[in-house]
Amino acid sequence: MMQEFQAFIDDLRSTHGKNLVSVILYGSAAAGDFVPKQSDYNTMIALEKIGPADLRNAHACVREWRRLGHPVPMYFTRSEIANAADVFPIEFHQMTLAHKVLFGEDVLEGLSISDKFLRLQAEYELRSKLLQLRRAYIPASQTVDGLKALMADSLSSFSALFRAVLILHGLEPPTTKHEIVALAIKHLNLDAAPFDKIFDIRENVGKTVYDERSINELFGDYLQQIEKVIDAVDKIDKT
Repeated sequence: MMQEFQAFIDDLRSTHGKNLVSVILYGSAAAGDFVPKQSDYNTMIALEKIGPADLRNAHACVREWRRLGHPVPMYFTRSEIANAADVFPIEFHQMTLAHKVLFGEDVLEGLSISDKFLRLQAEYELRSKLLQLRRAYIPASQTVDGLKALMADSLSSFSALFRAVLILHGLEPPTTKHEIVALAIKHLNLDAAPFDKIFDIRENVGKTVYDERSINELFGDYLQQIEKVIDAVDKIDKT
């Protein structure tokens, strides 16, 4: 994988020249809980300035990066990173907690992140993901494998939001998804069983064989725990 990273960085340096400030890996790959075929290599690219020509010129190296199965990087200017932290507190909390500098400066070091809008964003994102989960259940419920994939994929998004919930409750969130979910279970008095089972499905280590009835029961239990998390956020002082 390091050869792929180095080739990507070389392409970026050739494309952006002195305008390239930093290339940062963030998310599960930086946190140490990367799951092959489930997790992504999420990257952020910081430039001094970004115009249409800069993005257009990036097409070739980003196209090759995508061909290898990786998502399109996020592009920020150096100044935007400082200004955007207040707008995306959940995302930047995650980045500052777990990231690796692949090239250039650590533009996230010492970043000041306001929690003023953290509760609002956390509740909005949780409710939005819950609605998406319910909608996705309709087609996924036709097969056991469909439901297994839906729950395994969604757990990654919810664990990231649980990190924000822990911060709102005055707790220092850990790094990995397992640790985040475990602390949320303990602090919010959730049922651990649905999460343990979905982690096993996600990481392909579970020996449980699910039929149509049992997989739908697991989904129902999972949904119930997500709703409890949203209730906990809703009860936080909104003033």
